[in-house]
Amino acid sequence: MSLKLPDKLFFKIGEVAEIAGVEQHVLRYWEDEFEELKPDKNRSGQRLYQKKDIERILEIKQLLYHDKYTIAGAKQRLKHRRKGASQLDFGFDRSAFVDLKNRIQQELESLLEILEKK
Repeated sequence: MSLKLPDKLFFKIGEVAEIAGVEQHVLRYWEDEFEELKPDKNRSGQRLYQKKDIERILEIKQLLYHDKYTIAGAKQRLKHRRKGASQLDFGFDRSAFVDLKNRIQQELESLLEILEKK
């Protein structure tokens, strides 16, 4: 789902609706249903979507239209994905970290011994 978005900071609801291929009222409904989707509003009340909002909209659309989730199911799926985005998902391997820490500690201790001898 790699869509080339225009190089802009903010998008109006009409632009986002066109990019996502849904009607504007669908986007407003999704805002009510999905807490992750909260675009900023300018002084006149127009919604201003950022690229991260559009990515979330495309993810919601995928879940609802293509994967055939219900609104409740899509909420659960997004919640599960957010929970899954923990430290462990970013390549943190505790045993490898402990091994590295132990090796560094041993090397530092051996350097300290060498320095104490001199």
